[in-house]
Amino acid sequence: MFPKNRYRWIFLAVALALVVDAAEAASDVELATANSDPSLKEVEDIPGLPRVLLIGDSISMGYTQAVRNRLKDKANVHRPQQNGGDTATGVKMIEKWLGARPWDVIHFNFGLHDLKYLDENGNYVPPDQGRQVASLEQYERNLRTIVALLRRTGAKLIFATTTPVPAGSKGRVKDDELRYNEVALRVMAELGVPIDDLHAVVAPEQGLLQLPKNVHFTPAGYERLGDAVAASIAPLLPSPLR
Repeated sequence: MFPKNRYRWIFLAVALALVVDAAEAASDVELATANSDPSLKEVEDIPGLPRVLLIGDSISMGYTQAVRNRLKDKANVHRPQQNGGDTATGVKMIEKWLGARPWDVIHFNFGLHDLKYLDENGNYVPPDQGRQVASLEQYERNLRTIVALLRRTGAKLIFATTTPVPAGSKGRVKDDELRYNEVALRVMAELGVPIDDLHAVVAPEQGLLQLPKNVHFTPAGYERLGDAVAASIAPLLPSPLR
């Protein structure tokens, strides 16, 4: 349910989505600050609680706070202080994102940035005016590399399916996420990585939870995603050491 001032929240969500779109088009890996997005704020660990890492793009940034709220006093929930971007960015940055401290659970997603179309200057364009960031073959190759790198941590892994691409989304084709999810599901099944099916969470109520002509979500949508992500993580958490 939206709060009473739901129209104000919808307006703010649309405005934020437009800002995120512009930032993503300019740079997928540009560092942001806690002042620009509270999800990127550095988290101070509570001693004795398990450590969780969320990896993903602006969709994951949108549900990060909700996950932290639901796992309060159960886990320290971290994320990279930037948009995770596409799988090529993940391959390049994953070791930096992991840092030196141990992780108990890593929940990760890549997809929406791999399937987008850009021109030679990195701007969102229709498919006939640019190139897709990653082919299905490149996407699969990069996912396999990312899983191998994540497995070195010894953490329990969860892959989240890519959420829907609505008609009219900038630089993307409606339902193109289905092709990429098919590849990801096959790879994760082969590698034994559990799935958090966020696409299935969103699809039945897409009109309520997702912004029109936009891959981003309403406040209610991010809360729903946060519910699903926290529910997928909670059973994998070790008992707190207190």
